[in-house]
Amino acid sequence: MEMSVIGIALSLAVIIFLALRGVGIIVIAPLAVVIVSLFSQLDPAAALMGPYMKGFVSYASKFYLVFLFASIFGKYMDDSGAARSIANKVIQMTGRDNALLVLLAIAAITLLLTMGGVSLFVVIFAVLPIARPLFKELDIPWHLFVATFIFGIGSISMTMLPGSPSILNVMPTKYLGTTTMAAPLLGIIGSIVLAAFNIWYMRSQLIKSRKAGEGYEEAKTAAVVAESDKPLPAVWLSLLPSVVLVVALNALKIDIVWSLIAGCVTAAVVFWKHIEDQLKTINAGAVNMALPIINTCADVGYGTAVAATAGFKAITEFLFSIPGTPLISLTLATYMMTGITGSASGGLGIVLETLMAKYMALGIHPEFLHRVVAAAAGTFDAMPHNGVVITTLAVAGLTHKQAYRHIWWGHVVGTFLALLVIVPVGLIIYR
Repeated sequence: MEMSVIGIALSLAVIIFLALRGVGIIVIAPLAVVIVSLFSQLDPAAALMGPYMKGFVSYASKFYLVFLFASIFGKYMDDSGAARSIANKVIQMTGRDNALLVLLAIAAITLLLTMGGVSLFVVIFAVLPIARPLFKELDIPWHLFVATFIFGIGSISMTMLPGSPSILNVMPTKYLGTTTMAAPLLGIIGSIVLAAFNIWYMRSQLIKSRKAGEGYEEAKTAAVVAESDKPLPAVWLSLLPSVVLVVALNALKIDIVWSLIAGCVTAAVVFWKHIEDQLKTINAGAVNMALPIINTCADVGYGTAVAATAGFKAITEFLFSIPGTPLISLTLATYMMTGITGSASGGLGIVLETLMAKYMALGIHPEFLHRVVAAAAGTFDAMPHNGVVITTLAVAGLTHKQAYRHIWWGHVVGTFLALLVIVPVGLIIYR
């Protein structure tokens, strides 16, 4: 059993080491499974074709269509200019004179777009052309863009706010029988804590940068995001597909797949004049979905293979033996899986597939479990090797050394503090 635990630890070290060097999880996961199986005295081929592929296929069967239509929806919002139209309106409302208000406006734009169902990977390309000239005009250090952007795309819309169409808020519904509105009071409280912390953090970083004499410096390696001169759809029209999606999902209680389809159909109709080639947009959205879903399936497959070992049984027994509420062990397990895989959806998928039945058997309220496990998944997922982290820094033209600290404080620490409030309050509400 000890060797099995060592094998799990070694496989995790290999995942982190190779991920930080740019090797994809699609390649790393099978290799990690081989390491785990060898240390657990299992046949590597049997582990790959058995538990690994079982977990891989199980996740794909549950969430393939969610990823597909969410990606197509996001592409419609991007290609039509709707995301840009919404962003421009928010900036118009907040003004361009106050540095902190500009940071909050960028955060509000990203939050609004992600709550409306736009992919994290799409949002940055809508926000960047708006943010860069504002930062230059107000002489705001460019690395602070990451602080405001990560606040907007982070755990408020990912996991906290009830009703969010985020994949992390949808995943627990498939295992717990809950809805995306699960534990609404806990979600709102967590969002307030997270927002308050991030506002304080951004303000303190602005003051610190002013005292240090920092100003705007052009990022030489930033991605070039061209400004389009084509007419943008009106703001009310831009918001309509997202409204349809959110209303269908939460008010009408329609399944997430059909809600996303409704959003896509609405976008196709209302943006007809703003989309040059409908088929091209649909195909591009479908292609954009492929890598994220396969990456997550690979993560979950690895977790399922690990769950079949004696070492994993020993680890789970240790977690369950931690004094206090079982939610502590659930949170720690989620932290561990998401941090190691560098993927909120991948780590959450592992926990839901391998552990959630045990926690449900303890009689904990499903809505409480939903909100805690979703929030925990959106905490330590943002490690340096996380895909969104790497993409955000690359597109913004920043390095980990320049800006990763903002992700750590705004996302990881902020969400951790929110969970410190959510869990005790939830124990009172759902006792």
